[in-house]
Order: sequence, then C-alpha cells, then structure tokens
Amino acid sequence: MQALGLYRPGSSVLHRASAGVKLVGLFVLALVASVLPPSIELLGSLCVLVVVLYLVAGLGFRELARQVLMIRWLILLITITGLIFLPLEVTLANVTRMVLVIVLAGLVTLTTRTSALLEAFEVALSPLRLVGVNPQRISLVLALSIRTVPVIAGFAGQLRDAQRSRGGRVSIRAYVVPLLVLSLRHSDDLADALVARGAD
Repeated sequence: MQALGLYRPGSSVLHRASAGVKLVGLFVLALVASVLPPSIELLGSLCVLVVVLYLVAGLGFRELARQVLMIRWLILLITITGLIFLPLEVTLANVTRMVLVIVLAGLVTLTTRTSALLEAFEVALSPLRLVGVNPQRISLVLALSIRTVPVIAGFAGQLRDAQRSRGGRVSIRAYVVPLLVLSLRHSDDLADALVARGAD
C-alpha cells in the first residue's frame, strides 16, 4: 500500500496551481474547520468541498477513501478517547474536523511535488532570517522528515512480512523493538552522511 499523501503526477487545475496558493488554501480551510463553531451545515459543506476537490484533481472517490482508511486507527483512537470525556455530538464534530484537515493536507501533497512544497516553505520562512533562522536548514529538515516516512514504512512492511513468513502470531513486542532499532540505525546513517557532506 502506498504512503499517505504521496505525489501523483497529473494535469488538473490543482496540479498546476502553485504550492504557495495550495498551502494558503489549506491553512484557510483548516482554520475554518477548526475555529468556527461546528454545525451540520458547515461540516457537511466542507465534506462536499473535499469530495469535489478530489474529483477535480482526478483522484476520485477511491483515493479519498484510501486516504481516510490510512488513518483509521487514529480515527478510532480519537473517537474512543472523545466518547470517554465528551458528548457524542462534540466527539463526532472533532473527529470530522480532524479527518477533513488530514485529507485536505493529503490532497496538497498528492498534487504537489515535494520540491515545490519545500521551496514554498523556504519562501514563507524567509522573514525569519532577520532573527537568525536559516530557512534552508528548516527546509532540509522537512525534506528529510518527508523522505524518512516511506523508509520507516518499508521497515515496518519488511518486519511484518518476516513475522508472517515464520508462521507465528504477529507479536507487538517483536515488531516494535526491531522497528525502533532499524529506525535509529537509519537515523545514525543519515546523520553520518550529512556530517560527511559538511552539514553541522
């Protein structure tokens, strides 16, 4: 299964729009979903908008459903936690808001190359040079973070396949510890490579 929000080439209006415009649009819609008082009309309208945007991008209902399916455990966790402390209506509204923001963020990364996103971040952060912050370093951290997600997902898949091939029951302990070791080893290798190329 492909990673959440992995870029898909295309020629739609959303694909051709600049990364900066899409990030601003994401920020505005996330603000609307998160700050305004929740209502059936508001959340329903945002849900319809999300569906329309996925269709306009040429991604369709299947991709939208896949994006939601990828975060099913997060949805379940937030729902259960919310039901313990909050009324049903509030919990459902919070979960809907969260899913809307995540699938919108997924849409941005599905229709925007990583390099374009990082350039947009670098431009947006350029005023921070005045206080001694280097936007290029922040972009580098973002790039490494984005590229590390599929690497760790690959480690997880390898460990899962290895456990299944041995015919035993999938053990959480035997799964998490090796995944942590592989992730830390990858982090060390990456740090060594950066130091070797002059990054302090």
